[in-house]
Amino acid sequence: MQSFIFIDLDDTLFQTLRKCEQRADRNTLQPRAYLKDGSPISYATPKQEWLWQWLSGASRMIPVTARNFDAFSRVDLPFTEEAILNHGAVILDKNRRIDPEWQGCMADVLPGYQRDLFDLWEQVQCHARHDPALNPRLIKDFGVTWYGVVKHAEANEEALDRLLNAVIRPHESVLSGRLYCHLNGNNLAVIPDVIGKAKAVGFLKARYVRLHGPILTVGMGDSRTDLPFMSLCDYAMIPKESQLGMLFHDA
Repeated sequence: MQSFIFIDLDDTLFQTLRKCEQRADRNTLQPRAYLKDGSPISYATPKQEWLWQWLSGASRMIPVTARNFDAFSRVDLPFTEEAILNHGAVILDKNRRIDPEWQGCMADVLPGYQRDLFDLWEQVQCHARHDPALNPRLIKDFGVTWYGVVKHAEANEEALDRLLNAVIRPHESVLSGRLYCHLNGNNLAVIPDVIGKAKAVGFLKARYVRLHGPILTVGMGDSRTDLPFMSLCDYAMIPKESQLGMLFHDA
């Protein structure tokens, strides 16, 4: 039976140096993702390195990430299967070309939700003028604007939380469910409801079943937005020191 692992990247297979220092000695870390200037920004611990070797030796690995194509290309892991990018908005084939069938689906449903996103983003940018440390960006990939993200220069999560509660959650498009938001550490994302990791994973999973018959699937991720795609899989794996890991710890 063919097995497929749908796996998140950041805070699952690697993380920033600040987070690594809570888990392993700095001298044991392996750079795994880089900035545009070539300097390392994210690292894997020895346990994460061992996990990669174990999983990739037994199953087909499909990354499921919020990263766009440029950021994904700066990840130093040898993925050879399809890749899910931009919170599920984009699927790349094995040759790193955009999947035309999935792209067609997105092109049909996205435009109306983009208007909601642009309207909300004007208010986000207005709020950010009062706090220069806030950096709101609309994420564009393959010529399409997919979602918005806000980071804070000093990683002030309280400032992001204030923006979330003062501007984003009260917006009509969020209240109606046309847009959804996600805060995890220094990352606040606002995403059209038609985009989701679970939607893209479900699409690929159905394709794999058509090609291979019965398959075994594993989902692995660290955040609340990973849980829906993980629930589509036969098994799930969660890093202990993560947003999801803390939820289960509290339970």
